[in-house]
Amino acid sequence: MHADDQDGTWAAPAAAGPVSARIWLPASKSITNRALVLAALSDRPARIANPLRARDTLLAAAALRALGTSIEESASAWLVTAGQPAAGSRVSVDVGNAGTVMRFLPAVAALTSAQVCFDGDERIRQRPVGPILAALRDLGARIDDEGRGAAPFTVLGQGRVRGGAVTLDASGSSQLISGLLLAAPRFDEGIEIRHEGAPIPSAPHIAMTVRMLQAAGAAVTTAGAQVSTAGAQVSTAGSGSSGPPRPSFWRVEPGRLDLGSVTVEPDLSNAGPFLAAALVTGGTLSLPGWPAASNGQSLQAAGPILDVLTRMGARCDVDADGLTVVGPGTVQGITADLRDVAELAPVLTAAAALAGTPSEFTGLAHTRRHETDRLAALAKEINALGGDVTELPDGLRVQPRPLRPGDGPFGSYDDHRMVMAAAVLGLAVPGLRVADAQTVAKTFPEFTDVWTDMLGAGR
Repeated sequence: MHADDQDGTWAAPAAAGPVSARIWLPASKSITNRALVLAALSDRPARIANPLRARDTLLAAAALRALGTSIEESASAWLVTAGQPAAGSRVSVDVGNAGTVMRFLPAVAALTSAQVCFDGDERIRQRPVGPILAALRDLGARIDDEGRGAAPFTVLGQGRVRGGAVTLDASGSSQLISGLLLAAPRFDEGIEIRHEGAPIPSAPHIAMTVRMLQAAGAAVTTAGAQVSTAGAQVSTAGSGSSGPPRPSFWRVEPGRLDLGSVTVEPDLSNAGPFLAAALVTGGTLSLPGWPAASNGQSLQAAGPILDVLTRMGARCDVDADGLTVVGPGTVQGITADLRDVAELAPVLTAAAALAGTPSEFTGLAHTRRHETDRLAALAKEINALGGDVTELPDGLRVQPRPLRPGDGPFGSYDDHRMVMAAAVLGLAVPGLRVADAQTVAKTFPEFTDVWTDMLGAGR
């Protein structure tokens, strides 16, 4: 971390010219945490190669250890062996500000015979978890949350979960669905989930969960409509809704799990600021290991990410070596629904603030309940630099204007994506400083070092 010893802020470096660098991305948080849960529920030890070691994944690993799972770490992999806490024991799980830990682990805890208390950072108490707690109760689990529908809460494990059919509104987070699906093969009756409500955001993350479950031997079927990780929308039975097709029903049969050996992909969400750097500076970046979306290799939303990048003016070439992005130098403003790539919204908003024409991003209402209210935070911080960002009910309207450093540091709000957005803005706003940039360690501990090295490589 490059920080000022006097005030603890990070000086986001400006770009002296077009960037030119080769960037190795950290491993995917989403895949790592799903693999950890599936490994902890598998019949035999599983090996997770290239796991992400960052705050969110280390919290997940610590939580599973508290639930009796053995995780042996080596330089390149984790060996995970299922286990159980002592019957009747009282276990505490620190979820930090990790939505995946808060939403993926309650179902696992319900399969134990322990009392498992979940709590974490102050912000986590404001993030959606009520629907999954209510669903678990309907499926036979016992949970004490004193009526809050939020953290802190305690899962009173009974050694089993009946399972069955449940209906919930998962429009607040796709993780509400994934958190039920991951443990469902271990439920006595499996599970049938029906979503009723506004469209679920980040549908590719549910597709990721389904594919990883199937790879571990689970029998999973979907109905409604499934959005693939490659970006193609595959219509299936019973869609019956206007607009882009969305998933609405999942069935997981009871059965055994065997994750085996998996290798975690690079985290494509963490590619966002680097892709934006190529856009903004007219530079060239290569990202080794980028999966080819066209052949269905990626578990992540590789296709939608490159689609929005191309629309903003970049040239993107994917081959056996990875991804090469060449930026136009002048970013093209666009109108786009970012529901399926919401994690990129902060850096795309930063790029849009430096564009040649206006942009409007929608499908982002759920991000008001992420690590911070991202829509309000982005509007406030970019406008403090002289920008013109207007909050919409479910997104942002961005009118590019000349930017300058504000009177104080750019606020990060304990949100890693805000740090990344500030880094993109700093390319064109010399003197920009970022408060509490170390929060980026949530998913990318080496971010500021890699970012600074990237700019050095272009000089």
